[in-house]
Amino acid sequence: MEEDLEQLRFPIGKFSAPASSMPGIRAANIRTLLQLTRRLRVAIDGLSNDQLNTPYREGGWTVRQVIHHLADSHMNGFIRFKQALTEDWPTITPFNEQAWAELVDSKTLPIETSLVMIEGLHARWVSLLEGMSTDDFHRGYNHPENGRIPLAKALALYDWHARHHTAHITQLRGRMGW
Repeated sequence: MEEDLEQLRFPIGKFSAPASSMPGIRAANIRTLLQLTRRLRVAIDGLSNDQLNTPYREGGWTVRQVIHHLADSHMNGFIRFKQALTEDWPTITPFNEQAWAELVDSKTLPIETSLVMIEGLHARWVSLLEGMSTDDFHRGYNHPENGRIPLAKALALYDWHARHHTAHITQLRGRMGW
């Protein structure tokens, strides 16, 4: 039972930072970000409002909240990258993702607002990422709870995050036969 809950919570496994930050790995991470909106649109295609309001697991967020969370999280990620590229190891401000997911916009707003937001945000983020040098990926930020995060590791984390939450939706669809 606990193993099943773990699989529902982490459908692609927990994040594991790559051992190195080779250009090919970074390019694959960037492709994931570039393709996120398209993959989300495929994952939610044809879902009804009731289905969008279905949690991906008991006690978990609804599909709607997952989509809005991705916009919130990746917006923060983009800002963190810009801070790290323009400041010397800035200390970022974490956000309470659970509390944000419970706000009225995350629970009721149409998902299209966040899909459009992610699409525009990722167009800018990918442009920034593709213009970064190898040295830039060694820059980073200080996270008050997680310590020093080099941008290469942060990029891998947001790649994982995109695939992780997309899998929440696709696996829910599979379990429900949608």
